[in-house]
Amino acid sequence: MSVKVFEDKETQDLLKAATNIDGAQGNPRFKQILHRLLSDLFKAIDDLDITPDEFWTGVNYLNKLGQDGEAALLAPGLGLEKLLDIRMDAEDRQAGLEGGTPRTIEGPLYVAGAPVKDGVARMDIDPDPDAGPLVIHGTVTGPDGKPVAGALVECWHANSKGFYSHFDPTGAQTEFNLRGAVRTGPDGKYEFRTLMPVGYGCPPQGATQQLLNQLGRHGNRPAHVHFFVTTDTFRKLTTQFNIEGDPLIWDDFAYATREELIPPVTEKTGGTALGLKEDTYKDIEFNLSLTPLVHGKDNQLVHRVRAAA
Repeated sequence: MSVKVFEDKETQDLLKAATNIDGAQGNPRFKQILHRLLSDLFKAIDDLDITPDEFWTGVNYLNKLGQDGEAALLAPGLGLEKLLDIRMDAEDRQAGLEGGTPRTIEGPLYVAGAPVKDGVARMDIDPDPDAGPLVIHGTVTGPDGKPVAGALVECWHANSKGFYSHFDPTGAQTEFNLRGAVRTGPDGKYEFRTLMPVGYGCPPQGATQQLLNQLGRHGNRPAHVHFFVTTDTFRKLTTQFNIEGDPLIWDDFAYATREELIPPVTEKTGGTALGLKEDTYKDIEFNLSLTPLVHGKDNQLVHRVRAAA
């Protein structure tokens, strides 16, 4: 079909009516956003000559995406969550904010409510014979480089099967396995005693992988560990690091890798004294540097629906 109707009065009137853009009722910001998105979709249908069959295939896909509960998984897979980071990085540069641990995506698998410990937390609640012991530790500092006391450091990662507790399809993990939260003391230090994670892949029959298959892309992530750092005096930090040596570090389907977020992995002994499953263990030092509030406010807080146990 070679016709173009996007600029026609009938189409433009339809857009205005569908979004009630000129109406007094409703949420003005929501209407502004929807009008733009719907306009772009209308134009794409017109420009690309999208057929009714293709249109309804897309509608059915959205139904499956919702049924699978994978919208928050697809968002990073399409680069949308990374784009938010790119914009926040640019906003920081524009404001003259420099330094701090680089941000990167949160992902969809955080669970609120992990018990808070002072300084050190044990995360390996469940035994995992395929994972060796790992100690993650570091110091939380402010913009002046001084230790930050009272910072809440939250950490979460996958097990040796690539599954996260609360979301594990096998049901094998207990609540808060491989999830921890630590409150720093005057020295700003934190430590998590845990197990070495592996990367994960999107559910092979899920809506996200279905879309990636059409793009000729894989849906895998390298082994990584997530962090939130929250205080009363600095901006919240959302970040993660990749496990050094993972072959997918620069081929992450979620685009979360940053050069500064690949700390070295060293081997140490003395794990038995720390209560680890083996005396020899892997050690990762990951220091966390926070950035100042902007005009007294934390503009890094993201309000989104998150799981809670």
